[in-house]
Amino acid sequence: MNSAFAYPKTPYHPAMPVDLSQREERERLSRAALKGFFKLASAWKLRDEDARELLGGLSSSTFYEWKKNPERVLEVDRITRISYLLGIYKSLHIIYGDKLADEWVSLANSNVIFCGRTPLAFMIAGGMLAMQTVRQLLDARRGGL
Repeated sequence: MNSAFAYPKTPYHPAMPVDLSQREERERLSRAALKGFFKLASAWKLRDEDARELLGGLSSSTFYEWKKNPERVLEVDRITRISYLLGIYKSLHIIYGDKLADEWVSLANSNVIFCGRTPLAFMIAGGMLAMQTVRQLLDARRGGL
């Protein structure tokens, strides 16, 4: 191969995905994840019941305890859910202005993916896989895939 066309050497190494099976990683991420989730829930004007469902069906007492004191270690499932939701939030704010971005999850949506429901209702009914689908849809819309 002609070296004139070879890629230059670089110190760049792709980032390794976070290993959520490691408790230390979950400890490092949990507090910020919960704080981010509660800010997102406020921006989206979520009812507490809907916020609890997005987190995987938390009891009221657990939800309010987490809201009051986010100092805890979350399970892989909950961190993953929050990660999808924060990615959705970020994509919406890239695609739309702040007002529409924060209303989008609660607005009627004609996209066939949602089967006539709002994106919020779709994610609540479909759980983590639905959140992943919405995240991928929005990432594709903003050119992130």
